[in-house]
Amino acid sequence: MSAVLGGMVKHSSVFTVIAPNHKILANGHPDQKFRADLRRISNVRNAISIASIYCQAGIIFWIVLTLNNPLIYVVAFLLIGRTHAQLLALMHESAHRLLFSNRLLNDFVGRWILGYPSFTNTDGYRRVHMAHHRQEFGPNEPDIALYANYPVTRASFWRKMRRDAFGKTGWRLLRQQLRDAVQTETVRTETANTETVHSGAVRYNTQRKIFAIHFVAFLASVLILNPYIYFGLWLLPYLTVWRVMNRLRSIAEHGGLRADSDRRVTTHSVRQHWLTRFYFVPFNLGWHIAHHLDAGIPFRSLPDYHKQLRHAGFVSDVYEYRNYRQLWRALRSRK
Repeated sequence: MSAVLGGMVKHSSVFTVIAPNHKILANGHPDQKFRADLRRISNVRNAISIASIYCQAGIIFWIVLTLNNPLIYVVAFLLIGRTHAQLLALMHESAHRLLFSNRLLNDFVGRWILGYPSFTNTDGYRRVHMAHHRQEFGPNEPDIALYANYPVTRASFWRKMRRDAFGKTGWRLLRQQLRDAVQTETVRTETANTETVHSGAVRYNTQRKIFAIHFVAFLASVLILNPYIYFGLWLLPYLTVWRVMNRLRSIAEHGGLRADSDRRVTTHSVRQHWLTRFYFVPFNLGWHIAHHLDAGIPFRSLPDYHKQLRHAGFVSDVYEYRNYRQLWRALRSRK
């Protein structure tokens, strides 16, 4: 079945007339001076944020091992799902080269500190994600299958959620990564042209680096902590909790929309509450329309940019969803 797009696009009447000012232009983009202010990268604060993610994870592991309580484990399981979301939110920032102003540092941290620990090939993600920004719902949109055909029925929506929650989606993708990691040189060199061979070789080598990181993490859990800590409190939350979070966030960004020069037709906007910012969309991922209007603005500046978009009338109450629950309900509203 061909992909159906635009089922969630709101009527043009909800797109209020924009009142350009000294900060926001008629198309929603920031004025040159305002953009320069927004584009400042907070190197020290970003380094502290990364360190805090690992400190939080360490505290969670310590509490679980010390108290050895089933209820504590359940809470920890959910919080480590958030840890993966935090790591990958900042990996996304590094993919845009907005995490550190030094490019070498930005790419090293994006790979080894943020991406690889959460099974993500940061360089491969960057290529795909840049295509997403260049081709929103276009012929080369890499995520079209994720966003198409909404709204869906309740049965279809919950079927997707069950696949993610029980690890079926995560295991299918992880299994492909494992196959890539053990792929032989002979098979690689028998594929198409030199460029394809090189690209494949880089991908396979990266997967080996990713699994080397996780082998070391597993050994550490055996030697220092507990032989089950890696599987039960790192791998499983990634395969289950984070997969649910990733789908819910992705469809809340673009589900059911379509290509258009107006970003309000390509991207949802949801009012951000403190609890969802803490758990579901860390590091300002939720201000997504601001991110798509100008992908060169670091995450710390997105709330200020979004505030100015509201002042200029580009984002209004009738266009913006009150909360994620309202949007998810609309995404599963087809009879």
